[in-house]
Amino acid sequence: MRDIGEKAKCAATRMALLDTHSKNKILQSMACCLREDAGYILTENAQDISQAKEKGKSAAFIDRLTLTNERIEDMALGLEKLISLKDPVGEVLGGWNGNSDIEIVKTRVPIGVIGIIYEARPNVTADAAGICFKTGNAVILRGSGETIKSNTSIVKSLVRGIKNENGPEFAVQLLEDTSREAALELIKMDEYIDLLIPRGGPELIKSVVNGSTVPVIETGAGNCHIYVDASADFEMALNILINAKTQRPGVCNAVETLLVDKKIAAGFLPLAEKTLIENGVELRACPKSLVYLKNSKAAAPDDFYTEFLELIITVKVTEDINEAISHINKYGTGHSEAIITNDYDLARRFEKEVDAAVVYVNASTRFTDGGMFGFGAEIGISTQTRHARGPMGLEEMTSIKYVVHGNGQVRG
Repeated sequence: MRDIGEKAKCAATRMALLDTHSKNKILQSMACCLREDAGYILTENAQDISQAKEKGKSAAFIDRLTLTNERIEDMALGLEKLISLKDPVGEVLGGWNGNSDIEIVKTRVPIGVIGIIYEARPNVTADAAGICFKTGNAVILRGSGETIKSNTSIVKSLVRGIKNENGPEFAVQLLEDTSREAALELIKMDEYIDLLIPRGGPELIKSVVNGSTVPVIETGAGNCHIYVDASADFEMALNILINAKTQRPGVCNAVETLLVDKKIAAGFLPLAEKTLIENGVELRACPKSLVYLKNSKAAAPDDFYTEFLELIITVKVTEDINEAISHINKYGTGHSEAIITNDYDLARRFEKEVDAAVVYVNASTRFTDGGMFGFGAEIGISTQTRHARGPMGLEEMTSIKYVVHGNGQVRG
């Protein structure tokens, strides 16, 4: 572990000196290697999938784990998208004259060494490595045991791309020891690691936040809601609901709870139930909702706190927008929340009063994603209010440096 940290620290020093052209050449090489090694990566991924199935993992888990030619191509395209994006490192954010006419310039610089701890999604390996590389940071990656073969093959490909362009090969490293003990050691390596970003379930994130001696950006779970207001267009609401729940249920921006204004419950809920069930979704409803639902079951109290990450949704009838907002702020995780409405004033209230990183009006929560926001590949979605919030792209992986010029001034 110490060796990994020392190599990352040395690589970070070299990374900080790379210009944009050099970083972009290496990113292109990394993308090319991913494409060339796709067959090998898929073979290794198939072994991870086989073991996950033997362990009885859910369909949603298997989906997050599974790579395809298309998903590998998406990883390569994500790296190439970063090439086209502006390099934030070296950007001048402001300048002014301070006391005694010293000249102060505020600039963006790399953070240093970033540790990423994540679960189940091997595409995160390429996304995180790419963003860290573009911003001049070294990265230590620690995935889960279920994805070790996939992650190892991807990192081998990325490192080959770095070495092909004579870049610092230890700028991207994978911690191959997936034991709990190794993770606990990693999160206390403040001598080497400047920032930790955990990506995964609530238990993983909580354990990192509580146990780390390294600063942490918390990427929270996605217990997301859609509130259908009395003025909503039913067809729009159903289309958004189905997309947000079923397009990819095993990701953090999928919706987990449907809230419906009592004024339209009798008309909307039977339609919603029929459409959701046709799409394979199980409904768990509050007592008021069950009055209008024929093929749903009663929700347990803890269901409204649950990020299911599969084809299950909770349903609740609310008195009005006040109860909807209160429910979201109590049960939500500060990720992504949506209102479907034709009432401008209610939309504005929802925007202002819902406490979340991303708030939607008449759109699916599935758009909470660095790629969808135009950031290129993302490194995670922050649900905290410190340093970064929402999808984290290039700018969020930088820090600030003040450069001061003088001509002999001293402080009196």
